[in-house]
Amino acid sequence: MKLTIATAFLALVATTAFAADVVQDVPTAPVAAAPVFTWSGPYFGIDGGAGWLNGDFSAGGASADEDFNGGVFGAFAGYNFQFDNIVVGIEGNIEHNWNEEDALGADVGTDWAGAVRGRVGYAFDKALIYGAAGWAATRGYVDAPGFDKETETFNGYTVGAGVDFAITNNIFARGEYRYNDYGEKDILGVDVDLDQHELKFGIGVKF
Repeated sequence: MKLTIATAFLALVATTAFAADVVQDVPTAPVAAAPVFTWSGPYFGIDGGAGWLNGDFSAGGASADEDFNGGVFGAFAGYNFQFDNIVVGIEGNIEHNWNEEDALGADVGTDWAGAVRGRVGYAFDKALIYGAAGWAATRGYVDAPGFDKETETFNGYTVGAGVDFAITNNIFARGEYRYNDYGEKDILGVDVDLDQHELKFGIGVKF
């Protein structure tokens, strides 16, 4: 009788130990790593704000300096490549300016403008601080009494800096300052030199 009880006890202990080993050997489910946000890829968006355009005019020994300030609104598109925290890319934009003023008895201003820029930035996860520079152009016009409206395309350069901030994985907000030097052109015998400061805010979609 004692032998039977001892044998049963040993069997119970062995079964319990085996069950414990089986429980311990069950593999734990791997924890999925959270996806890392990246700025790489194409994007596009719209932006708007204010522009402060300065025009220097000279003809026949006379000269004048006029400010042409107003609103700007446009669209942009580009492509980013991200290497660790460094982001490089290229971007193009087109915009319309509302800045017509009277100068020397004529209506003067710029309407359409655009640029192609290279960008270099540093990403703090969902915040991207960047600088940009490249080619810029604008269409200037002079509408003087007794003359047909004259337009000329000014070509120059643009430099600026800004911040893109990702609201979601696909939607980002933007704030940007730009300086545009459009160079000089002769319009109706008047030498015109244009440069502009811009402050713009926008929203974009990245893919």
